[in-house]
Amino acid sequence: MTGDELHVTRTCRIPLSELEWRFTGSGGPGGQHANTANTKVELRFDVEHSPSLGPRQRSRLLQRLGPVVRVVASDERSQTRNRELALTRLKRRLADALHVERPRRPTAPSGAARRRRVESKRKRSDVKRLRRRPERE
Repeated sequence: MTGDELHVTRTCRIPLSELEWRFTGSGGPGGQHANTANTKVELRFDVEHSPSLGPRQRSRLLQRLGPVVRVVASDERSQTRNRELALTRLKRRLADALHVERPRRPTAPSGAARRRRVESKRKRSDVKRLRRRPERE
């Protein structure tokens, strides 16, 4: 994140103004601080109506994550830290969904690799053979 944009990938940047923030009480134990401070952060990003996404990015995100991406962070006592955690989690989810696996191209082992493999098998065989008891004649 730099300034007023969330950098997801090299080609995907989302203005922070497109994100919807909501703060609530964290719940659970913690005494007076937990009962009075709104430290739980819910961050929502509307994939379907975002003007900053290209058509391919939008279709990939819709297919993998749905029309709205929601991230919650209530790990820390500080709202500021929970904001950072929520942004980091959103960035990771979007980046993972946008990632395109390159197709695997099958390759054959080189001649040298084949020779090294056979030679190592031969050496291993010799080691095992030498460990055996000598044969009686």
